[in-house]
Amino acid sequence: MTNDCKICEVTVYHNQALVTRRGKISLNGGQQEIAIANLPLTVHADSVTARCLSNPDVQLLAVRTERIFANESLQQRTNQILGKIRQLEEQKRQLEDQINSVQLQQAFIQSFSEKSVDRFTSNLNSESLNLTEVQELLDFLGKSYQNYAQSITEHEKHLIEIDKRLEVLYQQLKQIQQPVYKQIQSSVSIFIILESTLPGDCELEINYLVSQVDWTPFYDLRNSNITKHINLNYLAEIKQKTGENWTDVNLNISTAKPNLATQTLKLEPWYITGRKLPSCSPNNRQSQDDFAELEALLAEENDPAKKTDLVQVQKLVEQPNNFPGIVTFKLDKNYTILSDGTPHKVTVFNKDLPCHTEYVAILRQMSFAYLEATVTNNTNGVTLLPGKANIFFDNALIGTTELEKIAPGEEFKLNLGTDRDLKIEQNLVERDIEIIGNYRRTTFAYKVTVLNLKAEKVKLKLIVQLPVSRDEKVKVRLTNINPETHLGKMGELEWLFNLRAKGKRQFKREVYYQFTIEHPTEITVESLDI
Repeated sequence: MTNDCKICEVTVYHNQALVTRRGKISLNGGQQEIAIANLPLTVHADSVTARCLSNPDVQLLAVRTERIFANESLQQRTNQILGKIRQLEEQKRQLEDQINSVQLQQAFIQSFSEKSVDRFTSNLNSESLNLTEVQELLDFLGKSYQNYAQSITEHEKHLIEIDKRLEVLYQQLKQIQQPVYKQIQSSVSIFIILESTLPGDCELEINYLVSQVDWTPFYDLRNSNITKHINLNYLAEIKQKTGENWTDVNLNISTAKPNLATQTLKLEPWYITGRKLPSCSPNNRQSQDDFAELEALLAEENDPAKKTDLVQVQKLVEQPNNFPGIVTFKLDKNYTILSDGTPHKVTVFNKDLPCHTEYVAILRQMSFAYLEATVTNNTNGVTLLPGKANIFFDNALIGTTELEKIAPGEEFKLNLGTDRDLKIEQNLVERDIEIIGNYRRTTFAYKVTVLNLKAEKVKLKLIVQLPVSRDEKVKVRLTNINPETHLGKMGELEWLFNLRAKGKRQFKREVYYQFTIEHPTEITVESLDI
C-alpha cells in the first residue's frame, strides 16, 4: 500500500476535473500490487487510467477501483463511544451514591451537635459539667462536619467533570450517526498490478475524474484616456468540494468535455417518418405554398440552367455554427485550491484587444454622454464565454456588465462611463394642438444644444427618439429636421459630430427637429410622456 503518488496537475472542466497523480515506487521484481488509498467518493471509477513513465521493463497488468465503506469502522467507533459512556455513567452513579452517604453522615453530625448544645445548656448550673469533655466533643463535631463537607465538594467536582466528558461523547455519537459523516469516512482505493523482471524504481502516473467542481469565466476590462486598446484580464473562478485539496498543483482550465471511455462507437439508424398534412384552409395556405415552392426547387435540381440559382438559394438558408471553439488554458504558475467550496480566482491570460471609442448620447434615456468602446476580439484568439466583467477606466472601477459569448474576430461594446464635460441640453420649443374635423394634430419641436467643455476634440454620436405608433389610427410624422438625417425603424434620429475643443470653432452644435402626432379625437394617446 502506498500514498506516495501526490497530486501534481489538475485540469478543470465544467462540473468535473481530471486529477493527475505522480510518484516514484519501488518494485521487488515479479508481480506486485500498488494501492492508492483514501481517495474521495467523488472519483469516477470508470475514468481511472495509469501508466509507468520511467521504466520500460515494467508492464501494467490491471487497474481496478474499490469503494471502502465505513460501516465496520463506524460500528467499532460507535461501540467504543457507547462503552465509554457506560463506564462514565457507572462512575457517575457511584459518585452520587457516595455523596448521598456522606450527606447522611453530615446531617447526623449536625443533628447530634444541635442535641448536644441543648443538653449542655440545661446542665450549665450543674457541678458535674466537665469543660474538657465539652471541648473534645466540639472539636470532634467540627472536624467531622468539615471532613464530610470537603468530601462532598470533591465528589461534586468529579461529577461536573464526568458530565462534561459525557457531553463530548454524546456529541461524537450524534456526529457519527449522521449520513454525511458516513460518506466522509468512506473512501475509494485504486489498485494497480505491475510486473517487472528485475527490482527497481518506477515513476507511476494515475489519472481520474472527480465531480463537485466547476469554474466560471470572469473578466477585468481596463482602458484609459491615453490608450487605443482594452486590456482584457481573463479570470477563472474555481470552486471545488471534491474531498481532496489541490496543493501547489499545475492548473489547467478547459472548455472541453472530458471523455475517457474506451468503448467503440456504434452507428445507430437515423429514423424519419411522415405525417399526413391537414386539408387546405386559409390558415395553412401559406405553408402549402412553401411546400409547393420546395417541390419546384427539387424538380429543377437536375436542370443545368437553373442549378446555380438553386445552390444560391441553399446558401441563403444555411445556419451558422454556434458551437464555441474548444480550448484548454495551461496556467503559468501553480495554485492551491482547497476542498471547501470557497471561490478561488486564477488568471487564465492577459492581453490587449484593439478598440475605438466615441461618445454616445441617447437623450430619451439620459441627458448626458457616455464613452462607448467598440472592442474587437482577436481573430486568432479564443472564444470568450459568457460571464461577468468588471470595467475599469483610468484605474477606477466604473461598473460591471455581463459579456455574452464572443467569437474570435467578433465585436462587442462597452460603456466606459459618463463624461460631464460634454453638456447636452434639450428644450421643448413648440407644442401646438390643432383640431381638424374629427382629428387632433399635436406638433412638437425640440432644440438640442451640445457643448464640448473638454480640452481636446471628441467624436459624439447623438441619438434622439420619436414615438413609434402601434395603432394604425395614430400617425407620427417627422415634419422638420436640421441637420438632415435618416429616420430609423425604431423612430431614432442619429447625428455624428466632430466637436472641437472648448473655446474653438465648432465646439458647439445645435439640432432642431419637429414631428406631429395625429389621431381621432375620441382616442387618447398613451405612453407619450411629453
